[in-house]
Amino acid sequence: MSETTDLQKLLTWLSPAFPIGAFAWSAGLETAIATNDVHDLKSTGNWIEGVLRHGSINSDAILLNHARQAFDDKTQLQELADLCLALTPARERHEETLALGSAFALAAKAWPTNVPLPLLQQCPYPISFGALVGAHGIAASSAIAAFLTAAVHAQISVAVRLVPIGQTDGLSILAALEPIIAERTQKILTADLADIVSIAYAADIAQMRHETLSTRIFRS
Repeated sequence: MSETTDLQKLLTWLSPAFPIGAFAWSAGLETAIATNDVHDLKSTGNWIEGVLRHGSINSDAILLNHARQAFDDKTQLQELADLCLALTPARERHEETLALGSAFALAAKAWPTNVPLPLLQQCPYPISFGALVGAHGIAASSAIAAFLTAAVHAQISVAVRLVPIGQTDGLSILAALEPIIAERTQKILTADLADIVSIAYAADIAQMRHETLSTRIFRS
């Protein structure tokens, strides 16, 4: 029963319908599409795989796992939040992680924990999500895999609307990335904070350039 209820929570918390406004952010992908760096099935898949392996998706998942372990330690959560914000390369990325984190903490109050979570008033999304996962005793592997999958879903959704690629192409990207998500999950389970390395420079620059786009649909 515990595994079933844990799965229910993850499916709900990471659903596009969960009221945190995640659909409004593209994490710089809108810029890459506008500059034609991402323009078809192959370039979309390459872009998302790069961010999954070497960029913010990977870094966020490592931070999430450490927040899961330190869910009841205010000092450690503060340090993790500070590190998470220090790793954000662009103003809009900074705004995104705080907006999602605060909205998630508010919405997740519908699932009370046995002890109050010592979250900051403004808490980055990976820290907010990881702390709640830890407080509910959800397995690390399940939480990490679900988080990575949801992040990939969100990027594919942006590409389907803007590149545009069709739903079938979007699903083929998701299917191709499933083994990589599984592989990243296993690595992140044992990753230290010192293992956080971001070399997805194109994605970082795209996030920085997003605020100067003349026409924008997404907030980042």
